[in-house]
Amino acid sequence: MRKLLSSAIVFIVSIALCSAVSARQELQGVKTGSITGKIAEKGKGPLTGGMVLFFSEKSGPPPSATRYWRVPTHSFSIDANGKFNATLPEGKYYMGATRKFLGEQLGPPGEGDLFFISQDKSGNPKLHTVKGNEILNIGVISEAIPFSRKTLVIEGITSIHGTITDEKGNPVEGMLVFAFPTPTMFGRPLFVSEKSDKDGKYLLRLHSGGKYYLSSRANYGGGPPTAEQNMGAYAKGQPVTVQSGEIVKGINITVTKVGFSE
Repeated sequence: MRKLLSSAIVFIVSIALCSAVSARQELQGVKTGSITGKIAEKGKGPLTGGMVLFFSEKSGPPPSATRYWRVPTHSFSIDANGKFNATLPEGKYYMGATRKFLGEQLGPPGEGDLFFISQDKSGNPKLHTVKGNEILNIGVISEAIPFSRKTLVIEGITSIHGTITDEKGNPVEGMLVFAFPTPTMFGRPLFVSEKSDKDGKYLLRLHSGGKYYLSSRANYGGGPPTAEQNMGAYAKGQPVTVQSGEIVKGINITVTKVGFSE
């Protein structure tokens, strides 16, 4: 007999499927414009093979390169000449870019990965305005530099700590934890952790306090999970409440292989 997935995992799988459908439908019936330009490594050549990232102003806080990892609202590939062309719904967007040397192109940068968040003259994340049926050419931006963990802020951050384990209590390495603002966990999460270490420990950095719903999976991209992928949700979808500047520890998540077993 095949065993059905646990109710928690069925819930997570349904979220992934709905998110994939949502992404396909996102631009249908919405007035859009475009941003185009070229991205390069500072003092060097084009950011070939990288990704340009856009963060909607209305759907979350400005992105940060040192305090937390916000999930981008949209992402687009950068071609061999460093050029990109992004079609986006009307609105205001923060922008960044990354080129990772190992694993998926999206997700928090690792040591030495090329990365930047576009800034204005005051050093704050810069907003770009997208207008319907218009093309905004931002020219060449040569700001990507190698990422160093030494730049990460440690003191005074808002964060959630815990351990990822399987059903037998064994630590699971390489898992990401996503923070959603609503209990449905529908669509894109707001924040993402770095991958759990060999002891299963993770650190999820947040912009500020609030009530967050946590899920965990190994890969960054949305869509249906593979049959052997580990997934799980904290406390079967219950929220974690954290105050700004607070470190909440002991938020452990159990993950289960997605699919069926004999």
